[in-house]
Amino acid sequence: MKTIKAIIILSVLTIFATTTYAAEVPRESAPCNATNEAIIVVESFIGDILTEVQNGMGYADARAKSSRIFFNAWLNGQINGYSYGELVDIANAAIWQYRDMYLQPDFYANNLEKVRVIIAPVIEDYKSDKISYAEAEFNARNKIYQSVKPDFNPDIEYMKDPLSREVPSLDNSLFIIARKLLLDSKF
Repeated sequence: MKTIKAIIILSVLTIFATTTYAAEVPRESAPCNATNEAIIVVESFIGDILTEVQNGMGYADARAKSSRIFFNAWLNGQINGYSYGELVDIANAAIWQYRDMYLQPDFYANNLEKVRVIIAPVIEDYKSDKISYAEAEFNARNKIYQSVKPDFNPDIEYMKDPLSREVPSLDNSLFIIARKLLLDSKF
């Protein structure tokens, strides 16, 4: 009897002593139309899944698990007035970024300073409120393209038919790094 009580007490102490860390949705991964409140709702539903992705869970498994959670929440009316699609889009983007950061951590570490140098003038304009966030993001994207192809002219390339555009092929993670730097510059 004493051993059973001791096991129960140890179990209860272990449960209360352990803190759960749930990962946050990276703000730079969220779609442009996502509100801060919607991001918080997503974090409350899938924070644990994001932690699992950081620890190696596959993208498809995490996405299926989060879709099931959001679908059940939608069926039960627990999504606080947000649409199922909006929350799933935020979740999928966050899952993709965490999975990408897990698979290529050196890429993020090695390119943070490179991107910071490339978009430094854009960051300064944004910090001093000369341009809006949308303009800063557009300008940062173009600066990154021009770092690879100096003669890239967005006024010409974006006016062309999408099939005949000459936009350099780049890892999308560079643009996520740029968004992170822009968002961090305001804080």
